[in-house]
Amino acid sequence: FFQMFLSSSTYPEIHGYLHAKEQGKKSWKKLYFVLRRSGLYFSTKGTSKEPRHLQFFCEFSNSDMYMSLTGKKISGAPTNYGFCFKPNKSGGTRDLKQLCADDEQSRTCWMTAIRLLKYGMQLYQNYIQPYQGRSGFSPLNLTPMRSISENSLVAMDFSGHRSRIIENPTEALSVAVEEGLAWRRRGCLRLNSHGSPIAMSNMGMSIHRAQSWFHHKISREEAQRLILQHGLVDGVFLVRDSQSNPKTFVLSLSHGLKIKHFQIVPLEDDGKLFYTLDDGHTRFTDLIQLVEFYQLNKGVLPCKLKHYCARIAL
Repeated sequence: FFQMFLSSSTYPEIHGYLHAKEQGKKSWKKLYFVLRRSGLYFSTKGTSKEPRHLQFFCEFSNSDMYMSLTGKKISGAPTNYGFCFKPNKSGGTRDLKQLCADDEQSRTCWMTAIRLLKYGMQLYQNYIQPYQGRSGFSPLNLTPMRSISENSLVAMDFSGHRSRIIENPTEALSVAVEEGLAWRRRGCLRLNSHGSPIAMSNMGMSIHRAQSWFHHKISREEAQRLILQHGLVDGVFLVRDSQSNPKTFVLSLSHGLKIKHFQIVPLEDDGKLFYTLDDGHTRFTDLIQLVEFYQLNKGVLPCKLKHYCARIAL
């Protein structure tokens, strides 16, 4: 199971039935749960895993998981194979999210998967740390792979005969900037339907339209409905046209169980067009660059951009 997590570039999907204690009640309800990177969800329609049928239950970054030993006796759980989530800032048991599985194997599977989602990279680093510094030796021939956490991406250099991991942060940053500039230079040289190069300014104004997170001409209410369908998880977002100002855009973002809207303003300086969220303090040549920045940096936002609401093609 652990090897499956380490050798995969994504996390395996865990889903199945669990018993959940209803908030504020003594009763328990059997629901179909789905484990995702952003947290634990249950289906409101049988065993459907479609986003519109998934209801957010709990996330892991701000809560700790415990195995329950007396759930059946104290909380009236259907089985003895219970576990629960306790928010870090919670002072009492009323905020506990209690679950129980039908058997020990099922509980172990769920708890192991959740712990690997939350602590995967740290567990891996703790595992290889004793072997670092020994030349040419790595346990089980493992190399740092993509983790399950959001800090999983590593910088790689493929310019030589063999690829290598770039461990120096300064070198990694310079390589990232170089790659970004090269990508945009290549994009500018693409030809339009008349065979002439696309101007950089025109490309910057329309390049975002092909992105899954961009929703063309939807209202504030539609944006809120789409985010609600994904669940009010911190970092769920989309970008849309502003209805009040045709020249601007709006970033709609979920944080703290609320949906907040931030205006993206175009800014012209020395004949060049930029986009900004913070009155020009941080400027971007296009919306893709802006989104990529805030996926890595919180900046003026209450949290990083983590999970986008995909545009549905009709």
